[in-house]
Formats: sequence, C-alpha cells, structure tokens
Amino acid sequence: MPEEINAPFADFAQKRRVLLLTLFYSGVIGASFWLAYAIRFEFAVPEVYREERLRLLPIVVGVKLVALVLARQFGSLMTYFSIPDLIRLIWVTLGSSALLLLPRLFGSAHYSPPRGVLLSDFMLCLGGLCLGRIAARMYRERLSGAQRATRGVQEQRLAIIGAGDAGASLAKEFINSPSRGFRPVMFFDDDQSKHGKLVHGVPVIGRPEAIATAKGITTIAKAVIAMPSAPAKRVREVVLLLAKQGIKVETMPSLEELASGRMRASRIRPVEVQDLLGRDPVNLDAAGIRQRIEGRVVLVTGAGGSIGAELCRQIATLNPKRLLLVEQAEGALFVIEQELNELGFAGVIVPLVADVLDRERMEFVFGRYRPEVVFHAAAHKHVFLMERQPAEAIRNNVLGTRQLATIATAHGVDAFVFISTDKAINPTSVMGATKRLAEIQLMSLAAEAATKFMAVRFGNVLGSSGSVVPIFKRQIEHGGPVTVTHPDVSRYFMTIPEAVGLVLQSFVLGRGGEIFVLDMGQPVKIVDLARQMIELSGYRVGEDIEITFTGLKPGEKLYEELQHHTERHAATAHPRIMRFTSDAAAGEAGLRELEQTLHGMDPNQLKTLLKRHVPEYTPFLE
Repeated sequence: MPEEINAPFADFAQKRRVLLLTLFYSGVIGASFWLAYAIRFEFAVPEVYREERLRLLPIVVGVKLVALVLARQFGSLMTYFSIPDLIRLIWVTLGSSALLLLPRLFGSAHYSPPRGVLLSDFMLCLGGLCLGRIAARMYRERLSGAQRATRGVQEQRLAIIGAGDAGASLAKEFINSPSRGFRPVMFFDDDQSKHGKLVHGVPVIGRPEAIATAKGITTIAKAVIAMPSAPAKRVREVVLLLAKQGIKVETMPSLEELASGRMRASRIRPVEVQDLLGRDPVNLDAAGIRQRIEGRVVLVTGAGGSIGAELCRQIATLNPKRLLLVEQAEGALFVIEQELNELGFAGVIVPLVADVLDRERMEFVFGRYRPEVVFHAAAHKHVFLMERQPAEAIRNNVLGTRQLATIATAHGVDAFVFISTDKAINPTSVMGATKRLAEIQLMSLAAEAATKFMAVRFGNVLGSSGSVVPIFKRQIEHGGPVTVTHPDVSRYFMTIPEAVGLVLQSFVLGRGGEIFVLDMGQPVKIVDLARQMIELSGYRVGEDIEITFTGLKPGEKLYEELQHHTERHAATAHPRIMRFTSDAAAGEAGLRELEQTLHGMDPNQLKTLLKRHVPEYTPFLE
C-alpha cells in the first residue's frame, strides 16, 4: 500500500527533474550559441547574422538536447561529475557541432552557422555544461559539510602514506565524500619525483621518514598506509615509524581483498600482523580450479573452523551444484551459514550438523546428497590439549579419517582431500603423529581405491582459533605480559585465504596417493612476532609490556620441518606446491588394535603404541 501511495509522488519528482534539466541544458546551449556570434563578430553582429542567429537558435538547441538524451545525460546525477562524464559531454558537443556543420559542407549554408561561430559555440557550450555540473557537485559537497558541522561531526585530518594509484583513489574518495568525516591533508611517498607535487590538491611532503618533522603533523588524527603492493618489510618499517610518533595507523585492504570484491579501497582498517609478515601474492589456476568444482556436489567437514569456513567461502564462488557444510558444533555452523547466506549462496549450501565419527549419520549424508569431492578439515588440532588426552586425538584424527575415507570410497567419491599439518613430519606431538598416521592410512587406501586420495600439509595460519596471534592480542589488551615458550622457537605462517587457495590448487594437481606440501616461505621467530604485535599496538617492549618465556610445552618443537627422511619429493606445475611420496603403509589390523585399547591404556602407553604405527614419532612421556 505505501508503494502505491508513493508512486505518483516519485513520478512527479522524476518529471520535475527532467523539466529542470531541460531548462538548464537549453539555457546553457542557447546562451553559448548566442554568445558565440558575439565573439565571432567582436560584439558587433551584422543585421543579417542577427537574423540567422535567431533562426538557427531552436535548431541548435534541439540538436544538442537530442544528443544529450542519447548520451544519457538526463539520467546521470548532476551532483556527481567525473572524467567519464566529461568525456561524454565532449562527444555530445563535438558530435552535435559536426552535425550542424554538415549542411554548410554540402552547400546549404542557410541551415548552418559559420565555422568560426561553431568553434566558439563548441568551447562555450562544453565549458558551460561542465561548469554547471561542477557547481552542482560543489554545492552537494558544501551542503554535506554544512550538515556534518550541524551534527557536530569532527573532521579528522589524514596523512596518506603512498601517493600512487591506491593513495590517489583513497584521497579522492574522502574528498568526494566529506560526510565520512575524513580530510586528507598530506601525502608521503618513497618516490622522490612526486615530492612537492599535488595529488587531488593534497601536497606530497616527502618520504615517510619525514613525517616526524612535517609541518602540522601534530594535527593529524591518523595515517593511512596506501601501499597494497609494497613489500612487507617496507610496510613494517613505516608502521613502526608511525607508531613511534604516536600516530594511529590504519591501512587499505590488500590487493587480494580488493580483487575479490570483498573490500573497497575506502574501507580502511587497522593494521594487522599479517600486513607486517606479508607474503607474495599467490597465482592460482583459477580456470582449472573452477572446472574441477563447477556443477559438482562438494562436501567440507569441519566447515565451522578457520580452514573449513574459508574452504566454504572460496568453493561457494566456484558455482558448485551443491556445497555440504558438515560441522558438529552448531554455533560455528550457524555463523558460516549466515555469512554465506548474506553473500547470496543460500540456494547452494546445505548446513549439516554431523559428527564424522557417527558412521550412521555420515552414511546417510553420503547416500542422500552423493558428494563427488570431499575436503576433510575436521580434526583435533590443539597440540597441548591432545598431548594430555591422546585417545581423543587418535579417535578423531585417525579413526574418524579412515572411516570417512571408506564411506567416501563406498559411495563413489571422485576425490578426497585431507587437510594435514607440517607437525606430521617427524612428529613429537600426539596431534602430529595422529595426522601422520591418517596420511599413511589414506595413502594405503589410494593404492586400492578408485577414489583419488591426497593430503595437503601446511603450517600455522594467521588468525585461526588457537594460534598465537589471538592469544598475544588478548595478552596485550590486558597489559601483558606476552608469553613465549622459548627465545628460539619459530613457526611457518600463512594467511587463511592463501592456504585454502593452495589447497584447491593441490586438488587440481592431484592424481591420487600424493602428499602435497605448500611453500610456507621463511619461518618466523615467535618472539619477533610478539615484539611486532606489541609495537603495532603502540606500546614499547620491556617498558610498557614485558615478554616472558615459559618453556616448551610437552609435544612442542623448537622448529617445524618440511620433509620426513623416507619421503621423496618432486616439483609440481605450481611453484608454491611440492609433491611428496613414500612407501609407508598401514592396514586395518593396526587401527583395530588402537581402537580396542583407546580407553584401556594410560596416555604414556597409548603414545608408545602410537609410535609402533608411526616410527618417526618421538613421544613425550611423562
């Protein structure tokens, strides 16, 4: 009912707008044409040309109005004017001037103004139309600023680090939208050729190192880093430099976030630790991945976890026929389901509360939905927790994986991708050993099953549940101390989207029976990570927040390894992925022995039994 009532008013407003635009355009066109004659004849227009001007005026106005309609200038908002609008107006005035010149070229000067008049008219009309649009835009911005002042919104002065395309785009966005409450007042950039220049009217002062001595720097509310393609080392230097000056630092989204469409350039956000660690962008065979996923039924276990949820996000964009989200924690499942629904994938996803250890439930899921591809991310992953209760780690990570794999084989699944870990290499923890045993089980199945089984190993992912980053954040928020196990402990780190992208790429490369290891770059010392996070938060290590060392926990290593000594490796078609194979094998008998003794042995006995099946495992016995 409200829409029916409002419809006549909306129609009236549209007609009123068209009428006002017609009057404005006609006024500019008529005035330009009239003045063009005066300029051509030095403001002493002969009588014969005064009559010609009067006769041709309605023709000129009509031709140019039609050109404006064809260029959709009656549909564009007057208060938004940019380069594309300028180009359209140039074509409108140039095309209509050429049309008006045609009669004279074909010998019919009666219907065409003199060439000098047309030239002057072209410039005057273009200038008038552009000035009108610019004036409307300036009025909008001034009105927006006045409204902001009325509301008492405090305008924040910004410094932008990076005067390239990204920085210029960011500055333009804030200048054009003053209601956001930000005003760029200075740029800093490493490129000396830009120093002293203006970008959208904002001066480029110098290199970021000059920020300490820059005039007016004390009035800056925050600095925004607009260097999405800069090396992480340089970003880290700039962030620490700004932090020492006590300036709040934010950053633009990364190139991956911008390219994916998830973020706009103007959506500045706080600098995160992954911006400082930084890794080179990963080039993926997007077409190959889409070809393997599109139109197929895909099942993801552990869909509510960090890796499982990101698998669901990326797979959903590849147009699967159906995406099955299997998760035993209903709260985590609800969160990823809502997110995917909001992204428009409600018709594709099927959220399923299910435990991979529940054979009857999983048989029903496979029989009902007939998945063709399985990504198995569900696991117990916390090293120290699993060290104290190895029975649950074996039950979930080994027996659950083997059971799911046999169900997948029985139901004709084409490919089964197991998410493993670098802790499975020469493991010292129960978690690593159970992941390694699960790998061995799948490789044994691969030799006899039609399903293509493969495993993908990678290190820690930034921001995942249980990783050091959220722990350090919480400790910093509470004023410290930040606890690190050992001064020399190091780990490999990847971002969650990067790891999942490479998992999907490994799936494309897999032929069955392989273990893929992702290139995780250089290991990061955990104490260095802690220092960077403290400094990023605006504190000084040792003065504001202490770092304390607690000693390695049971099952932890000083460093992670990339390859077991019995494994053979080879390059793949992707430079960031290696293929590993080994002769290790395990049968059902060993699993039955483990299953029968799970709750009948103490942890040390169970770890000793686990070592029989994973010889490279070095258990921590209490």
